[in-house]
Amino acid sequence: MRSCTVWKGDSPIGPSTRHGGDFRNSIRLLGTRRFGTFWFASLLSSIGTWAQQVAQPWLLLNLGASSILLGLDNFAMGAPVFALTLLGGLLADRADRRHVIALFQSIQMLCPLTVVGLLLAGAARPWMIVSLSLVVGITDALSMPSFQTIVPSIVEPREIPAGTALNSTQFNLSRILGPALAGMLMVSVGAMGAFAVSAASYVPFILVALWILPRANRSAARPHLSAREQIFVGIRSIAADPSLRGALLTVLMTSLLCAPLITFSPVLIRSAFGGNVGHFSLIIGSFGLGGLLGAAGLLAVAPDRDRRPISSRLAAAYGLVTVLVALTHWLWTLPVLFVLAGISMTASNTSANAILLSAAPARIRGQTVSLYSLAMRGGIAAGSLLTGVSVSLLGVREALVINGAAALLLQILIGRRWLGAGTAHQ
Repeated sequence: MRSCTVWKGDSPIGPSTRHGGDFRNSIRLLGTRRFGTFWFASLLSSIGTWAQQVAQPWLLLNLGASSILLGLDNFAMGAPVFALTLLGGLLADRADRRHVIALFQSIQMLCPLTVVGLLLAGAARPWMIVSLSLVVGITDALSMPSFQTIVPSIVEPREIPAGTALNSTQFNLSRILGPALAGMLMVSVGAMGAFAVSAASYVPFILVALWILPRANRSAARPHLSAREQIFVGIRSIAADPSLRGALLTVLMTSLLCAPLITFSPVLIRSAFGGNVGHFSLIIGSFGLGGLLGAAGLLAVAPDRDRRPISSRLAAAYGLVTVLVALTHWLWTLPVLFVLAGISMTASNTSANAILLSAAPARIRGQTVSLYSLAMRGGIAAGSLLTGVSVSLLGVREALVINGAAALLLQILIGRRWLGAGTAHQ
């Protein structure tokens, strides 16, 4: 692994002028043709994705789905990551990423189009929505590592943390715009409108990815190793580094225990507060606002600062916020708490991702981000399924209290070992 300058987590990073300079240098990436175009196309794609993410659970509830089926829907989207994301990482390292992204994203685009057709025909059933979510999960697992290696491919190595943070800002900005758009569409034309927007949003991203990526993968493959052997070589390289292990464990625990806060927020809004889709859109937008603030805050962090304390401490804070959401009885407090949750989750996961991307050699960068995807998406899938069972048995408040308390404790324990590791990768 490439060595980097080590900064102590509590060390000052310079006067306010340095913060301003770091922020301006980071923002300047948006003015470059390739990164700026990629950022905007990704924003449009993410807006469509979040419009569907808001519409889909509400559609399932209206079709008569139970809490367990709601969790199963999220599990179907995330479960393929367990079996396929490492293969997706190998494709990112050895295949033409342009073709990987174009093929699987095109298949994925057909899924919301199918939902639109089913709704027009009056034939939509919960099992159909879950089945299409499985298709999305499979294509996502195979294409996501190729997508996540785009930023390191179009910026300088020192700019990777800033590029990662900017990419997070567009994703979290879409968390505000997407739910707002979904709310308007669902009130005016119904869930069908949100799924139609989702399908259309794939087109600009596919075209831009075909333009900005090289025609052939430049990573040097190891022809004397089989695909399986190459996968295990990459895993061993990362597992041998305690700092990188800590990043992956932190993301895994956040996804497993805290991500269900978003998955089951429609259940919380409807059963615990008697709210409607407008309230649901508001808290999802609040979470996006928090994510945007968290990502923007990272733009002011010096490129050579140790990001482990940021990731670890805010992951623990996310667990605490999950407990507070479960315990509150005032609907007006939810937007504030979801802003805090968005800040914590985004700053923690983005910092962990920057550590992994900066440290990974180019030849196994796809496999490295596939492990990040496995920790994040796989954790969300397993957490959604397990929390769906506990919500049915105990209730949504009780399930979220247990999840948040466990996350807080485990993140403190993981953080103590992680921050005590010798080398900090930026």
